[in-house]
Amino acid sequence: MALDTQEPNRAVLVLSLGGTIAMTTPSGEAGGVTPRLTAADLVAAVPGLKGEATLEVEDFRQMPGAWLTVDDIAALADRLNKQAATGTAGFVITQGTDTLEETAFLLDLLYRGDAPVVLTGAMRNPEMAGADGPANLLSAIRTAASPAFRNLGILVVFADEIHAARHVRKIHSTSTSAFSSPGAGPIGHVIEGRPRPHFSLPRRPTVALPFTRQARVEVIHTTLGSDGILLQGLDERLDGLVIAAFGAGHVPATWVERLEELAARIPVVLTSRTGAGSVLSSTYAFRGSESDLLARGLINGGSLDPYKARLLLLAHLSTGADLTVITNAFEIRR
Repeated sequence: MALDTQEPNRAVLVLSLGGTIAMTTPSGEAGGVTPRLTAADLVAAVPGLKGEATLEVEDFRQMPGAWLTVDDIAALADRLNKQAATGTAGFVITQGTDTLEETAFLLDLLYRGDAPVVLTGAMRNPEMAGADGPANLLSAIRTAASPAFRNLGILVVFADEIHAARHVRKIHSTSTSAFSSPGAGPIGHVIEGRPRPHFSLPRRPTVALPFTRQARVEVIHTTLGSDGILLQGLDERLDGLVIAAFGAGHVPATWVERLEELAARIPVVLTSRTGAGSVLSSTYAFRGSESDLLARGLINGGSLDPYKARLLLLAHLSTGADLTVITNAFEIRR
């Protein structure tokens, strides 16, 4: 569905996946909100759009962010790759914030085009005072239409901040400033309606679609005094595992032998549960330290948080990649 605006050379496709930004209560009913608004509804609620771009709208999914799957995002990436080849200037994706940081990173692994792809959403639904969806959507459209943000991969625009998918995290459950990029900061801001880049990041290698197999990868978090019972039998149920370790990549001593056994059977990636910073490689040498675990066959996840590391591992496993390819993929991103 096309919306008649000016400057047809700046064509932006807005795809809606649902989420809080699209949630309302059924007419005449009480209770909580659910995804009901279409992409056209969302665009129609934004003041100041006239002249920004020629907008196309599409309802790709209509569900809470927590319901989205890897297959949904792979299908979306395929849609973006095909549409980017037609010359569309940019893309905006609206979705729930529960999984936005993960869908952004997975799309960054799968999207091959140069046109900006910008994800956004809302923390306050349209029925709440101070709903932030329209402002976020306007800033996202302006960023997607800007040539300055081409070939930067997937971006997240929220509260007038522009974040790179590889760094962005949801850091608050309810705040309208819920997204941040720990250790990096936003790569740009929208100031007086103009998206302004501060710095750029080189694109990383993508993972080729289609996925050829189903793969299961989970995250296990270290906790004080854990005996590692959750590690039992995982090699029979999983294709890969991510460990969200203490600090710079440390686990309880009771985990060590079981992790070594798992790493001999499936890829096991070592990450930090802290939310910022990198797993080390050779600073500590005690049993269960980063150097000990890496020597036992675990893969260094570098500065990727556990959730992004899971998606990188899952994407490669889904294409049938072997251990060498997977290890190199993490080495590139360190």
